[in-house]
Amino acid sequence: MLYKFKSQATADVIMLEGSGQQMLKIIGKEAGAQGVITVEQIPAAIAALEAAVIAHEAAQKRAGRPPAEGEEKPEGDGVMLRQRAAPFIDMLRRAAEAGKDVVWGV
Repeated sequence: MLYKFKSQATADVIMLEGSGQQMLKIIGKEAGAQGVITVEQIPAAIAALEAAVIAHEAAQKRAGRPPAEGEEKPEGDGVMLRQRAAPFIDMLRRAAEAGKDVVWGV
């Protein structure tokens, strides 16, 4: 399943199921087939995503250095939360500036 986030203020942001569910969990939304992030909810969603990125990066630093080229990665696909969240955060910011909601599955 894909999550296709839409807003009248921006281009769509498409994520694979796992990444989409992760973003929704971070912002406190049910990872259902449809949903909406209202203009009023966007500032809290952005703050939650930014806090999660900071916490994730701090955990990565505590866990040690990243694996060198050719070394086995401990888990995950090597994509940082900051990279996954950046397009979604940008969409939320632009939608807030334009006063538009963000929806998915509609």
